[in-house]
Amino acid sequence: MTDNNQPSPQKPQQTSPQSGDPVDKSDQAKTKQTERKADSTSHANSPKTVNPPTTTSVSSSVSGGSKLASIAIVLTVLFSGGLTLHMQQQRADHQAQIGALRAELNQARSTINTQLGEAKEQAITATRDIATQAELLLNQQKQSVDSLHLALAEIQGRRPNDWLLAEADYLVKLAGRKLYLERDIETATQLVQEADLRVAELNDPSLTSLRRALRHDIAQLQAIPIIDRDGLVLRLMSLQQRIDQLPLANALLPEEAQPTQPTVSEDIADWKTNLRTSLQAFADNFITFRVRDGQAIPLLSPQQHLYLRENLKAKLDTAIKAVYSEQQDIYMLSLSMALEWSNDYFNRYDQQVKAFTHSLEQLAEQHIQLDTPQLTAQQPLADVIRERLRRSVAPIMTEGQQ
Repeated sequence: MTDNNQPSPQKPQQTSPQSGDPVDKSDQAKTKQTERKADSTSHANSPKTVNPPTTTSVSSSVSGGSKLASIAIVLTVLFSGGLTLHMQQQRADHQAQIGALRAELNQARSTINTQLGEAKEQAITATRDIATQAELLLNQQKQSVDSLHLALAEIQGRRPNDWLLAEADYLVKLAGRKLYLERDIETATQLVQEADLRVAELNDPSLTSLRRALRHDIAQLQAIPIIDRDGLVLRLMSLQQRIDQLPLANALLPEEAQPTQPTVSEDIADWKTNLRTSLQAFADNFITFRVRDGQAIPLLSPQQHLYLRENLKAKLDTAIKAVYSEQQDIYMLSLSMALEWSNDYFNRYDQQVKAFTHSLEQLAEQHIQLDTPQLTAQQPLADVIRERLRRSVAPIMTEGQQ
């Protein structure tokens, strides 16, 4: 008999895999089945001796240890790979930080260089401005010193009659302004004559060439024809006022040709010719043909009459403006057109139209452009004054340098 109280053989202890490690489910099922068989065998058999562990349990233990080793190796490889990736990521981050620092360093370097260049340019500009201001001050001081020397020389070396030269120079310059700006020939001539009298009062033989230039200018001014601009303008204005009273021309027809009247002969032999002549005279009583050789000038409408008179006044206005601006071509063109319109559209046989046309012809012959000569005495007079002033200043400048 077998003792039922005999302890059953111990189950082989299996090392359970660590939490989190993968275990094969088929191996677990096989191990459980083996344990169940061992239990049943132990209860069936009566011997009290403990049976040794079977071959299946030993093989399952070995397989579990190899799996744990492989799992450890895999974990080690994964850990080393993750560590490598982490180190590579840190290295890339470090490289990016180094690149950013280098870019910031280059930007700071370029900014510093730009600021240094701007500061250098500002310093150069400021230095140039200071040098320019200093040079201007020196020039102003030099001019002031020179003007003081000239004033001193003028005071010390002034001659009693030098004011006559200065007055003659002023008169000649004033004559030039009257001639070129105001176109006043008479006043310019009188001013040059007065300047010649001032130079003659000096009684200096060295001024003969200057007096010769003055006399030449006086002769040129006296040879210029005097243009009465005010008189021309007044005559043109009076013609404008007379335009409304001028009678217009009617339709002008050429002279009618006088037809020849045929005569009947008394000879009986010319009865054919007499018959033809009688028939022609009879037909002329019904239809009359009159032949005129030439061009007929049509009449103007009342509106065209108004336009004609206003356009004629406008042409005379243009001539008036040309008188003051000395535009000879415009003056002649305006008067020629006014004269043409007067001959074409007004009654040329009327006395008023004849007087109007004659006045236009006389005005068209006037010369309104003034040919102003160049005054030759200005430069010699200025040279004489400068030469005398230089002679007076030279001794004083020499004394000041010593």
